Amino acid sequence: MQAEVMTRKIPIFVAIALMLSNCTANRPVDADGKNGKLAACPDRPNCVSSLSDDKEHFIATLTYKGSMAEATAHLLSVLDQMKGAKIVSRTDTTIHAEFTSTVFGFVDDVDFRFDAADRRIDLRSASRVGYTDFGVNRKRIEEIRRRFQAATTSEPSQSPTQ
Repeated sequence: MQAEVMTRKIPIFVAIALMLSNCTANRPVDADGKNGKLAACPDRPNCVSSLSDDKEHFIATLTYKGSMAEATAHLLSVLDQMKGAKIVSRTDTTIHAEFTSTVFGFVDDVDFRFDAADRRIDLRSASRVGYTDFGVNRKRIEEIRRRFQAATTSEPSQSPTQ
């Protein structure tokens, strides 16, 4: 019976060890990237980026119609409604947010860069701590995409025809 209990604990221990290995508690210095671009993902499966060349880290950009100001307002509204999100910095063309997990307080950095000419938003979401994130960053960006698309495609309610 005791051996059975021990084998159940080993996967949990391994998962926690993998998450906490290669730790860093501070925001990476190059998180905003250089020359107006987003930083590349590290060689760990805890990051997604629309500018990544490899399949493991790649995620599609956000696209929008209308003005960049409208898209910015929609994205800020989406982020404001998401649990654990905090806008840390913002410029005319960038937004940096932090997402803090409820249980362990892990912080993920999420960066958005607007390209007004192509009407797209490049993005990057990466964990500060650990080797893997069990897909959390990818799921978060897909949730942001879903909410952003809903916000940008919603039509004002029409009054009934008379």
